[in-house]
Amino acid sequence: MADLEEEAEQSDDEDDVDASDPFDSHFATPDEAVTAKRVKAIQKNDWTFKRTMSKVSKAVVTYPQAEGTDAPTIPSPISGLDSLKLKQKLREIALKKIGSLDTLQRAIAPTIFNYNDVLYDNRNIQNSNGLRQLVCLHAVNHVFKTRDRVIKNNYKLSREENADLELRDQGFTRPKILFLLPTRQSCLTIANTIEDICAPDQRENRKRFDDAYTDEHVKFGDDKPADFRDLFEGNDDDMFRIGMKFTRKTVKYFSQFYNSDILLASPLGLRMAIGSDEDKKKMDYDFLSSIEMVVVDQADAQLMQNWEHVEYIFEHMNLQPKDAHGCDFGRVRSWYLDDQAKYFRQTIVLSGFNTPELTELFRTQCHNWAGKVRFQADYPGVLTQLGIKARQTFSRFECRSLEKEPDARFDYFVSAILPSLIKRARDTSGTLIFIPSYLDFVRVRNYFSANPAVAALSFGTISEYADVPEASRARSHFMTGRHKVLLYTERAHHFRRTPIRGVQRVIMYGLPDNPIFYREIAGDYLARSEQDMRIEPGQGTVRIMFSKYDVMKLERVVGTQRVGKMIQEKGDTFDFV
Repeated sequence: MADLEEEAEQSDDEDDVDASDPFDSHFATPDEAVTAKRVKAIQKNDWTFKRTMSKVSKAVVTYPQAEGTDAPTIPSPISGLDSLKLKQKLREIALKKIGSLDTLQRAIAPTIFNYNDVLYDNRNIQNSNGLRQLVCLHAVNHVFKTRDRVIKNNYKLSREENADLELRDQGFTRPKILFLLPTRQSCLTIANTIEDICAPDQRENRKRFDDAYTDEHVKFGDDKPADFRDLFEGNDDDMFRIGMKFTRKTVKYFSQFYNSDILLASPLGLRMAIGSDEDKKKMDYDFLSSIEMVVVDQADAQLMQNWEHVEYIFEHMNLQPKDAHGCDFGRVRSWYLDDQAKYFRQTIVLSGFNTPELTELFRTQCHNWAGKVRFQADYPGVLTQLGIKARQTFSRFECRSLEKEPDARFDYFVSAILPSLIKRARDTSGTLIFIPSYLDFVRVRNYFSANPAVAALSFGTISEYADVPEASRARSHFMTGRHKVLLYTERAHHFRRTPIRGVQRVIMYGLPDNPIFYREIAGDYLARSEQDMRIEPGQGTVRIMFSKYDVMKLERVVGTQRVGKMIQEKGDTFDFV
């Protein structure tokens, strides 16, 4: 009893519920009439949205269309950390460690701390640390408020003679926060940020964590792009999962999942922990049943891994647990018992750019009754950033549906692009064909291998599955002209960013998701050939195939102002020099 009283006194949790605190109004004591209406609207897929402007970009605010619901708006920027409902201990540390907030942090913090779902698609090297500080502060604040509320209620129950006192303050299982991250280095960075914010007196298993997640060896020089070094420097292993447990003075690494407050994992690592549908008896996803906040950081990097793992994880989140795991059901919040946890979970997706996959995840897996905010960047485009003069020809092909798009793309390539190469087969040396999708790559490769019509076009390939000697051999044969054509995938470029010499013309079977790749392949490769005097200045060419379903990729390359005309105009060819 004395121990409970001491813990309760040290928890610094206020006795009274604060209706202005999003933690209370969203999770602890939500207005049941409001949430019931909104959940019902979500179940009917009845959403209302409004396009608006934030201080940093355009935004789309989406809310459940429920009777009596106010028109969706985006919260006004805050002035600083004092405007947030933080635990007192965290506020003091955050003011020292983070200090004043920049424009982006002030604008996006209200949506994050109000527990809205957030999709922010302009994450970059410059703003990544500020975004990371905010989501880590929010996560730790949530964990501490949850823990202190439980401690206070433990004490209340211990001294309460009335056995009918009901205090519901928990989920089915302990883990409340999930970070999905691409590499061990990104996990290390998040863990360090969390530690900076909560300043624990003791760190249990920290040396073991450092040994497993740190790689201080410098692997890349300045010849690699800054964004590549930022992602792959350090320990770039993409197979990991780890739990973090917080007590009043200690943070423990490698805590058992069911004893953890925060889970940090790669999609692959967590997928392996869940198990396979093929052996349902061994599957375990109960530790995801009570997740109340998910952060998908560097989502663009995770898209280059296996995005199906991310989808699989979301499909197995906030489900009713199969086993009790020592749960005190008398303390479980009613909306957990009513199988409504997914409507209370907050999802935060931070990415360098938006894609159909992210939009679909946000549409189908984000059911937050508090609504969603999608920030939309405007793009100037990269057409003028190639560093050289080159004719860039964009060719639009028609297709009736997204399902038929791969066939329409291949048919257009075979009928409209290849014939000109075949006609001047002798002069096709230095033709790089960039193919974003591996499935499309296999299809084109097989066509080049088996079709007599292209027999005169000797070719090599570099895909993400090519080992280093194989890729080096293909690059060498292409540079010397032994192979006139090189088929090259987007993931191969993402994971290696190898300079390819001998490029005289670029054919883009599809646009890259990352606009930086367009600049490197269409600009840097041709510029190197000009320097090597393989082509005259201004003689390099770029031919790009696109459809109306490529609108996001196209916008990042040609710019927000141009993309609408290129998708909608009757003409199907657009030239830029």
